Amino acid sequence: MTRAATLLLSAGVLLFIGVLASQGLPAILATLALAGWGLLLVALFHLIPLALDAAAIRVLFKRGHGTLRDALLTRWAGESANSLMPGGQIGGPVLMARHLAQKGLSLQDAAAAITVSTTLQTFAQIAFALFGVILLGAQSSHLSEHALRTSSLIASGVLGVQVGGFYLMQRRGLFSKLTRAATRFSGKRNWSQWVSQAESIDLAVDATYRRVRPVAASFLLSLVGWLVGTGEVFLILELLGHPVTWVNALLLESLGQAIRGAAFAIPGALGVQEGGYLLLAPLAGLPPDTGLALSLAKRAREILLGLPGLLYLHFYRRAAPAARPASP
Repeated sequence: MTRAATLLLSAGVLLFIGVLASQGLPAILATLALAGWGLLLVALFHLIPLALDAAAIRVLFKRGHGTLRDALLTRWAGESANSLMPGGQIGGPVLMARHLAQKGLSLQDAAAAITVSTTLQTFAQIAFALFGVILLGAQSSHLSEHALRTSSLIASGVLGVQVGGFYLMQRRGLFSKLTRAATRFSGKRNWSQWVSQAESIDLAVDATYRRVRPVAASFLLSLVGWLVGTGEVFLILELLGHPVTWVNALLLESLGQAIRGAAFAIPGALGVQEGGYLLLAPLAGLPPDTGLALSLAKRAREILLGLPGLLYLHFYRRAAPAARPASP
């Protein structure tokens, strides 16, 4: 871990502890305990949006290259890394690309599919967040909720700037520029092979974006995945004894994901997600401890699916053949 990553993780841990302590950890855990073994059902339900996200990757493969099963295992491993590893939000996509390459795709096609699908998924997340902002504006006119709507718009805007800049960099040769920049600090090491490989990836990314129908399908599948994920909030709150309407569940999920997405630099958005649900809970008529129990239930689901995902990734990488290099 770099020093910056360590500092961000430390800040997230402190924020996480502070938010839970502010509302009384025993009360939060008592509320969470109401879900009991139902958390296994939550984890099983999450396989549906996970499969939709995998399909959003699969449609970007070239015809005859890769299967939905490959995409599903890759998405599972990548989401596990995103949730549980310190550098997950950056390292997760890298692991996903490497895993697809080990599954038989060329490195440039694997990197292109993951890069483009990750970008489109984030654009879909912004659209999903805007649904929540619209719902929030339509159902109330209280001053505090106006402030929260403004905060949610800012979070969506920050996320939009991040992914928009990432998209523009991709269209201008992101990987080859990063590799060339690295050569300036490498002394006499020969980077010609890496530069050639990065250029191949940039060409593959550009070619993928030019395939309009698969790109549109990937975006729509990602958006449906975010919408289906609303069912997770609905199910958790049923288990916690605080049922809400589907509209309120969508409001909580969309704005909660926007807040989490804007804090991508903090591993797992630790503390930020909890603070977000603490602020959002009153919008659905929930007490604060239930909002935090909702966040912890989501953390529990991440662990239930993430630990097996990391184990799968570890043992597969040990047994799998080397990734196919990018073809010239």
